[in-house]
Amino acid sequence: MSSTDAAPDRVGALLAEHAALETELADPAVHAHASRARRLGRRYAQLAPLVETKRALDAVREDLAAAREFAAEDASFAAEATALEQRVPELEAQLRELLLPKDPDDDKDVILEIKAGEGGAESALFAGDLLRMYLRYAERRGWATEVLDAVPADLGGYKDVAIAVKSRSDEGIWSRLKFEGGVHRVQRVPVTESQGRIHTSAVGVLVLPEAEEVDVTVDPNDLRIDVFRSSGPGGQSVNTTDSAVRITHLPTGIVVSSQNEKSQLQNRESALRVLRSRLLAAAREDAAAAASDQRRSQVRTVDRSERVRTYNFPESRISDHRVGFKAHNLDQVLDGELDPVIDALTRAHTAELLAAGS
Repeated sequence: MSSTDAAPDRVGALLAEHAALETELADPAVHAHASRARRLGRRYAQLAPLVETKRALDAVREDLAAAREFAAEDASFAAEATALEQRVPELEAQLRELLLPKDPDDDKDVILEIKAGEGGAESALFAGDLLRMYLRYAERRGWATEVLDAVPADLGGYKDVAIAVKSRSDEGIWSRLKFEGGVHRVQRVPVTESQGRIHTSAVGVLVLPEAEEVDVTVDPNDLRIDVFRSSGPGGQSVNTTDSAVRITHLPTGIVVSSQNEKSQLQNRESALRVLRSRLLAAAREDAAAAASDQRRSQVRTVDRSERVRTYNFPESRISDHRVGFKAHNLDQVLDGELDPVIDALTRAHTAELLAAGS
């Protein structure tokens, strides 16, 4: 018996869920609530590959039974049966992969934060390079981006920048970007280096599934909200009013700020979006504290020793140390061609899940 046959109840439940979603999405009343319709549509799209694979497997098994029955009378059916026999295990393996436990956040949009670390001005410059890389990647994928907060550095780049990345379709962004969290190390000759020596700097990347209000309830009494004047490089004021907002979540000590918008109200909402996402991530990590999940690679301190990826400019090389991925097309990667490395990380994670379930 195959492992897919060993879980008929799970397959049947998912097929029934897909059918129920199809009925629900056909109801015009559902689409009067955009957020709900979007959530249902994403789940429907998430289940579609499993439904298609199960239908294909059932059809191949039926065809195989028929081909075997007629093979004794017609040799051409024997050849067809041989081909179908090879197709069955392929579809079973595909179905096994689709039945792996899903990250509950895979269909969510994300908030991505980039923080300069060791390396001073050079780290801030590279933070700017990484921001451009993710913006270009989002553009290539057809995603929408929004800068929620940005603290520019004196010589260019950013000390800290946060962006929201949103899908314009049913594609979940967390499923693609969740492995980007960690310390990204750069090796190159800084623009401030007069003797041509290669320096190593570190930038921290934190990726959070964006929380909707239904995911996290924030009690206004748990918040301390401070307002201040937005500042640019060198501390110079870029606004004449106290529009920047800093929110402290008193129970957890989490502090978020936003100064990118001219309106205090807009900055407050941006900061709350980041806060909700951090609280959701913290709650999920606490719930999975006893398990080893993919978020263990998220950055804790921006220390070069905790690197997940290295960008070596002299050799035009990118190396992801978690899966041994290497490529010598650094310019293209920094221009947003991230799919090869993300695909390698996704394949490795899937292999881990399959091994754990075998």
